[in-house]
This record gives sequence, C-alpha cells and structure tokens, in this order.
Amino acid sequence: MADNARARKLADRIQVVVAETLDRRIKDPRLGFVTITDARVTGDLREATVFYTVYGDEEERTASAAALESAKGILRSEVGRQTGVRFTPTLTFVPDALPETARTIDDLLDRARAQDEQVREASTGAKYAGEADPYRRPGEDDNDENEDEASE
Repeated sequence: MADNARARKLADRIQVVVAETLDRRIKDPRLGFVTITDARVTGDLREATVFYTVYGDEEERTASAAALESAKGILRSEVGRQTGVRFTPTLTFVPDALPETARTIDDLLDRARAQDEQVREASTGAKYAGEADPYRRPGEDDNDENEDEASE
C-alpha cells in the first residue's frame, strides 16, 4: 500500500504527462480543445482517473471523449515510460463537472442580484414601521424619565 503523498505525486505527474502527450503526440481530428483539469490515483497505484473539460458544444465533447478512449493505450504507455513505476496505472477518463457547476453558480448569483435589485427598488421611499432606531440606549432612557419627573 502506497502512502497518500506518493499517490498525489504520481497523480500530478500523470496529469502533466497526459496533457503534454495530448498536445504533442495525439493527432486525432476528433480531439477538440481538451484541458486536463485533475488526476487521481488509488492508494494501491493501480488505477488513475483523469478529469478533463472540452471547450465546445455537446457534439465536440462526445467526439473528444471517443478520441480519448481510442488514445488510452498510447497515453498509458507514455505514462508508464515517463513515471517509471513498476505497474502502470490504468487510465479512466471522466468529464469534469466543474464548468457546469460554475455556470450553475453564476446563474444563481445572477438570480440573487436580480432579487436584491427588486428589494432595493421596493424599499426606495419606504418608511420605517416604528422608530428609525429601535434599540434602547442606557443613557437616553434615563434622561427621558428624569425630564418627565421634573415637569410634574
């Protein structure tokens, strides 16, 4: 069983090797603008999951996924050659959900800004239901009571 630090280092190295190999050696026309975002290796260093994003529409994402699957053997060979580990991990490519999550968060923030603007517009010209400052201060209440007693 390898320690977590070794698995992290191997994952970082796999990420770099796969990205460089895709850039330099893989000439598949189906491969779009692919970015390798992360790599994770199991504790026994036998399996590696490589996360990627593709810039483009759904058709380009599908074509890039097929190109990555067909290039898996070349990529694994290159990972084995450049890392020098006893057993080269199997590679699994997973589309990263980061762009969709970021887009969802941006949409939620836009909705929150619009609702804040509606509240701001509704509160323009509004008056307080009670006093403007509803909190009591110790010095102010005592003065009011003393003035009432002095006037009697």
